[in-house]
Amino acid sequence: MIKIAIAVTGASGSIYAKVLLEQLQRLRDQISEVALVWSDNAYTVWQHELGNKDYEQFPYKVWDKNDFMAPFASGSASYNALIICPCSMGTLGRIAGGISNDLVTRVADVMLKERRKLVCVVRETPYNLIHLRNMTTVTEAGGIICPATPSFYSKPVTMDDMAYTVIQRVLQLAGIDAGGYQWGEEL
Repeated sequence: MIKIAIAVTGASGSIYAKVLLEQLQRLRDQISEVALVWSDNAYTVWQHELGNKDYEQFPYKVWDKNDFMAPFASGSASYNALIICPCSMGTLGRIAGGISNDLVTRVADVMLKERRKLVCVVRETPYNLIHLRNMTTVTEAGGIICPATPSFYSKPVTMDDMAYTVIQRVLQLAGIDAGGYQWGEEL
């Protein structure tokens, strides 16, 4: 059973957060706890991109972004992974710089120092040199950069299907068996 923290930032790509949260519900037999933290802009971007407030429907405890008393703000709480989805370049830059100015960046710091899984689903295009260097720094520190880049060999039909191709990979990187299409399978 995995204890997992999820952070949603204000980068474009709310569909990835939506599909991730839906999949976590589906896979609840593998997960003992899900903790959730949102940046201020994450709600605004979700409402703009998805046209709803469905983020309110998920059954997970939501922690304030300034609540450093949240259990996953300490390595002693033994959370297995943090997925930041989508991960803004500002958030990535603060993580790369070791700046723990809110709960999202503090938990990322905890995951790196404890050698646990940090998966950053970066959503930006194109990348500038600063973005690339920040991705390198986080990778060298032990984090995983997983760009929000859908695959198409599973022949996705809907936007949710395309987002799922990324989320399936993200969940696998975090140590959760998400099932789904694997290369070489017949469709």
